[in-house]
Amino acid sequence: MQQVQLKHRHQLVETERSTSASAEKSATPAERPTPTAKAPNKRRRILILAAIVVGIVLLVFGIPQIIRAFNTVSTDDAYVNGYVTFVAPRVSGQVAHVLVDNNNRVKKGDVLVQLDPEPYQVQVAIKQAAVDAAQASLTVAQANVRGILGQTRSNRFKLQRSIEDVDNQIALIAARVATWEQEKAALVLAQQEFDRAQRLLSTRVVSQEEYDERREALDAAKAQVTQALQNIYQARVALGLPAQVPEGKTLADVPDDLDQTFSSVRQAQADLLQTAAQLGIVPSSYTLSPKQMLDEFYRRDPSGDLDRIFAEVIKNAPSLKQAQTNLLQAQRDLDQANLNLRYCTVVAEIDGVISRRNLNPGNNLQAGQSVMAINSLRDIWIDANFKETQLRNLRIGQHVDLELDTYGKKHIFEGRISGFTYGTGSTLALLPAQNATGNFVKVVQRLPVRIDVLNYDPEKLPLFAGLSVTPTVDLTSTPAGPNAGQYLQEREQPATSASPTP
Repeated sequence: MQQVQLKHRHQLVETERSTSASAEKSATPAERPTPTAKAPNKRRRILILAAIVVGIVLLVFGIPQIIRAFNTVSTDDAYVNGYVTFVAPRVSGQVAHVLVDNNNRVKKGDVLVQLDPEPYQVQVAIKQAAVDAAQASLTVAQANVRGILGQTRSNRFKLQRSIEDVDNQIALIAARVATWEQEKAALVLAQQEFDRAQRLLSTRVVSQEEYDERREALDAAKAQVTQALQNIYQARVALGLPAQVPEGKTLADVPDDLDQTFSSVRQAQADLLQTAAQLGIVPSSYTLSPKQMLDEFYRRDPSGDLDRIFAEVIKNAPSLKQAQTNLLQAQRDLDQANLNLRYCTVVAEIDGVISRRNLNPGNNLQAGQSVMAINSLRDIWIDANFKETQLRNLRIGQHVDLELDTYGKKHIFEGRISGFTYGTGSTLALLPAQNATGNFVKVVQRLPVRIDVLNYDPEKLPLFAGLSVTPTVDLTSTPAGPNAGQYLQEREQPATSASPTP
């Protein structure tokens, strides 16, 4: 059926072709159509219209691009850079738990690694026992110092008493000399009465009995004089003085500083110095007399208040200071042990993303051993290596448009030039070029320029270190911000507050 239909259609087509051919042959030359003359004009108008459209497009889009090319500087040698914090334990130990993995985002203070805390817990217990022992030693030292202080007070009273005893002995010598003088006067009277009685005995005016009484009184007066003299000798010898005085001196004469140089006074002074030295009280000179030493001690307080003086002495006693120092050292050792125990928990110091993890539970770590890194998402900037021929008009503070291959033209980041590296990449290389042979070939150098990213929100469009960037610096923009318009960046001085005087 289909073949029949196709055959019928083919016959109709052949019939139409033959009919049209015969009609063309029968037509006269005057009746044949001639080509129109308006076709070239129409084509010309189309070409002119297209040229006008192209010109308008060039005016609208090309001229701004040309102007932009003259007013901007750009480079494709730029990339994203950022701070990297390497995580390392502060103490050695065995890893108990690892709580993060690569590419995990962490916040400051998050726990990253947990070391085995048991060895450090033992150290804390040991240091705590040392603190308790030092505290007990301090209590004993305080009691000993107060005991020594009481003994020092007693020795001071003994010294004062020794001086007073010497003064009493000197006064006793003077009293005995006066008694001796009195007895000598009584002896003279008794001698006169005896002599009178002896003359009158022959005349019988004085009886024998009265004569005997006068003789007995004379003998008694002589004995009293001798006894008074011996008492003087005894008192002088007791004070270390010679019994017989040199010529021109009297028995009542004694050295003026006897109460400061006498042996008992010196002994009392030595005892006081011995106990005072245990309290840290040292005289300015060991040749000072007891009175000078006591005066120097009283000058420790403007008003001479002994209570305040001894309170200060107790506070600065060497044994007490030593006990306090031992307690302080033990306490600091305990603080260090607690600190080491706390360091068993390794935490993140910044916000960022974990990378380069190279530890597992059971690993033994050393203090300072790098175990992972945290790449900051907020401390991000652009390092753009501009050619030295492009640096003529670049200044700190100029506005920069940043286009990243990652986001394309969907989002243009804003930036600001914040500084210029003080040296090109070749001079800062590990092996800088040394053109000492004379075969120098000039090569256009590139200088790293730092660009800060403005209004950057890592929560929406994060920038990853190492991404390629195409920065475009607007040379017509007015530099703004710190150090605007300069080449070198000045460090901002932190505000300092006046510290209180201790």
